[in-house]
Amino acid sequence: MALTPKRQRFVREYLIDLNATKAAERAGYSKRSAYTEGSRLLENAEIQAEVTRLRKAQLEKIEITAERVLQEIAKMAFFDPRKLFDAEGKPIPIQDLDDVTAASIAGLDVSTAKLDEVVTAAVLKYKLADKRANLELLGRNLRLFTDKIVHEVTDNTADALQAARERALGKVGGA
Repeated sequence: MALTPKRQRFVREYLIDLNATKAAERAGYSKRSAYTEGSRLLENAEIQAEVTRLRKAQLEKIEITAERVLQEIAKMAFFDPRKLFDAEGKPIPIQDLDDVTAASIAGLDVSTAKLDEVVTAAVLKYKLADKRANLELLGRNLRLFTDKIVHEVTDNTADALQAARERALGKVGGA
């Protein structure tokens, strides 16, 4: 069954900011019921399928893949700030930086000061991508960190648990 024009509009609006309430409002649902309608519409299997289909098309169009995202995170996580300078310790002009180095710069502040008629000083301040945050993102993706406690059950542990169950059942049954 095809989506109604109003539901199609909801899907298109939802893909703008992934906010179901705002999408419902923009699609023509009342402000008063937009929160409820947005939630209800997202539970609809046909709408979910259309959102998935269009979202996939969006990501393909702009070439966003999990692999590409991980590559960019890795670039920033493993960036070496020495790449910003030449062998004499002078900053490499920004236009001469390689792509990995340039991608790892989150911001650049250039200040100039005139010391006298002849000498002008330039101060560069690099703001680099957060190495720790990017390493954490990579680590979570690789499941290196976990908030869960993992219990390993060995044959001996399983035997001990079974014996404890049998003793407990024997006490209950015998009493």
